[in-house]
Amino acid sequence: MVFNPNFSDSNAQQTAVNPLLKYLQHQPPEVLARVAKSVSPEIKEIISHNVQGLVGGLPSDNFNVQITTDRDNLAGLLASAMMTGYFLRQMELRMQLEENLASTRSISE
Repeated sequence: MVFNPNFSDSNAQQTAVNPLLKYLQHQPPEVLARVAKSVSPEIKEIISHNVQGLVGGLPSDNFNVQITTDRDNLAGLLASAMMTGYFLRQMELRMQLEENLASTRSISE
């Protein structure tokens, strides 16, 4: 899934006061696609569980699950998932850095 930077074109006031949204809207689609593809399977799994927890976790094979919401709440859900993804990616990079530093220390000892 790639972020659609034009999802709120109808709300120009929101765009004017949201610098992140403004920044995203000025990114080429190739950049957004590359960032979306760089997410690890572990992060995708965590975000999936997080979103399922937010909207309800009934299994669709046993229930006829249908979710209805308005544009603002859906935008909030998208923003939450995006921020969770950015946070998790940074934590993943931090974990890799700590692992690399730990292995470097053991080599020098």
